[in-house]
Amino acid sequence: MMTALKRILIGPPLKTEELKDQKIPKWKALPTLSSDALSSVAYGPEQILTVLAPIGAVALWYSLPIAGAIIFLLVMLGLSYRQIIHEYPGGGGAYIVSSDNLGTFGGLTAGSALLIDYTLTVAVSSSSGVAAISSAFPVLRPYTVLIGVFFVLLIMVLNLRGIRESGTIFSFPTYLFILGILGLVVTGLVKVLIQGVPSHVPPVTNHLPKGLTLFLLMRAFSSGCSSLTGVEAISNSTPNFKKPVKQNAARTLAVLVILLAILLAGVTGLAYLYHVVPNHETVLSQIAAHIFGHSVFYYYIQVTTALILLLACNTSFSAFPILASMMSDDKFLPRMFGVRGDRLNFSNGIIFLAVAAIVLIIAFEGNVNQLIPLYAIGVFLSFTLAQTGLVCRWIKNKPKHWLSKLVINLIGAILTFVVTIIFAVTKFTEGAWIVVILIPLLILIFYRIRRHFVLVGQELQIDIETDKPEEIESRIIIPVSGISKVVRNTIGYAKSIGGEAVALYIGFDEEDVKRMESQWEKWAPDVRLVTTVSRYRSVIRPLLRFIDHMGEDGKHRRITVLVPEFIPRQWWTKALHNQTGLMIRVILLFRKDVVISTVPYHLKH
Repeated sequence: MMTALKRILIGPPLKTEELKDQKIPKWKALPTLSSDALSSVAYGPEQILTVLAPIGAVALWYSLPIAGAIIFLLVMLGLSYRQIIHEYPGGGGAYIVSSDNLGTFGGLTAGSALLIDYTLTVAVSSSSGVAAISSAFPVLRPYTVLIGVFFVLLIMVLNLRGIRESGTIFSFPTYLFILGILGLVVTGLVKVLIQGVPSHVPPVTNHLPKGLTLFLLMRAFSSGCSSLTGVEAISNSTPNFKKPVKQNAARTLAVLVILLAILLAGVTGLAYLYHVVPNHETVLSQIAAHIFGHSVFYYYIQVTTALILLLACNTSFSAFPILASMMSDDKFLPRMFGVRGDRLNFSNGIIFLAVAAIVLIIAFEGNVNQLIPLYAIGVFLSFTLAQTGLVCRWIKNKPKHWLSKLVINLIGAILTFVVTIIFAVTKFTEGAWIVVILIPLLILIFYRIRRHFVLVGQELQIDIETDKPEEIESRIIIPVSGISKVVRNTIGYAKSIGGEAVALYIGFDEEDVKRMESQWEKWAPDVRLVTTVSRYRSVIRPLLRFIDHMGEDGKHRRITVLVPEFIPRQWWTKALHNQTGLMIRVILLFRKDVVISTVPYHLKH
């Protein structure tokens, strides 16, 4: 039944040779890998205004130069990640660049920062999408957490079906959103040109109004920089592109940067012109209401905004599993993250990401304003490390045109480092301290995982010239609770593998033991039966004592415990029967001198 359900949800398994068919063209890659960055138009400008609005209308003018600074930083990041695409077409982005040029610690710092950011991206995007829906339909506000969890699970299932299928599904809402916001910006600007500047537009000022400090300006800038998260996703996922890989990835990144710059500038400008400030309704919803009224175009904006915010999770679902698989290959994460699933994607990474994001949504009750402070510090740290790594690379290798590349990355590294510090300072008490503590903790965990793999590898390594397989004498113990077809099945298997087989019966009184010995003598006299009385009704302790007794002679023997077990036809009836076999397996699993094995007998009922 579970297999059938799995096939319905994610489709039939794909052959390894079909991996090349899962690559995606540019028109699919843009919505699949850029939905996170593009969707930030819905909350990035709002985060700027959230900081400035309490000061008063006169402070709102500063949203324009702040947006200009963010767009400049966006262009610098676009140029930087374009170079990463050409230098590291294997993907991995900041993790690979930092590992290659800054060493293991730098790579792990970038990797941990990105893993945190991708998880927060899913939580923030889904929560923002639900906020957009509840702005248009207030009746849904009490169910925001439940709706957010549902959409994360839905997108998880779509990604488990494979990147090609999910790319097709996600393409249309993203393009509809782009058209909608472009239409909103153009219509808003045309109305201003025709009708004139609205009378209530906030005044322009060349001095800081009372209450607006440099600290608040930096805080507004850092909040708005959340619009830049997701820019790195294309370089991280370069291997997903169709050939020519590098050219297609670089062109897609260029389109993303141009589109995002236009949309950010347009939405921020309209918010200023129409004097929109954050309240219970999102900024984008208020702008759409000012321009279109509550017409069909308003609901078009709200629906497409909600869709892209929800689908922005897909950027992380594309990049997180690839990064996790690379770190798994480097022995910094469990092996399971490096294994491809039935649909040739890294399904364990997809599932883990969904579960982690759902935990965040529930913990923060789907509140975007509480999640945002945790959001961008990790990605800007990875930006800084990636560009610093490229600076080191250009200085060391000095390729063609290396000076111009060095200037771009040096400027980018300085700017993103400044933004990282601003984030850490201005958002520290709002929750950024969690990320500041979590990144070093993750790095420590990664080192411990790597150390474990190294030690295990050293311990398991053999010399094929001298370390030959040797035969080990085996003693087999079969715990029995009576005479049945299950026990007969287990004894027959024990005889087939050879070795000295002993059946152990643990009774709770003398009469019970005598009855068992009499029946066994008639049924299987050729198999040795050992009986013991457990006056405290324990099965485990007498079994452990007998195992110790069997190994007392000091000979080089392996003790194998064969546990007879019957398997009911219906899975739910399993819980109706005694779980002694399960307890035996759990206890003996940690004994170095014992091999534990189950011999199943399948019932018809």
